[in-house]
Amino acid sequence: MLNITEAAATQIKEMMKAEDNENSMLRVGVKGGGCSGLSYGMGFETEVNAADETFELHGIKIVMDKESIPVMDGVKIDYKQNMMGGGFTLDNPNAIANCGCGASFRTATNAGKPEDC
Repeated sequence: MLNITEAAATQIKEMMKAEDNENSMLRVGVKGGGCSGLSYGMGFETEVNAADETFELHGIKIVMDKESIPVMDGVKIDYKQNMMGGGFTLDNPNAIANCGCGASFRTATNAGKPEDC
């Protein structure tokens, strides 16, 4: 199961409101690419596809394609603010390798499609 902290949920809701997307869903998933083979994706969505699963956390409707679910199992999405600004962080217990910036990774069962950085 995916985990979203209160800080991340608050930031997501504020972004939805600012973009007039309060009735949208948050799409979370992975795709091939990045230095390590897989990269994360997050964005707002208004439609659910046949290959998607939906659930709700902290009052946010989440949509995720079925292929991403095993790779995202146990992932914690957080939002952190510091002197340099703020941003979302993803902590994936399934990742066995990450790129230096943390935007791409691979798991023991899914190497993805690494790209040159």
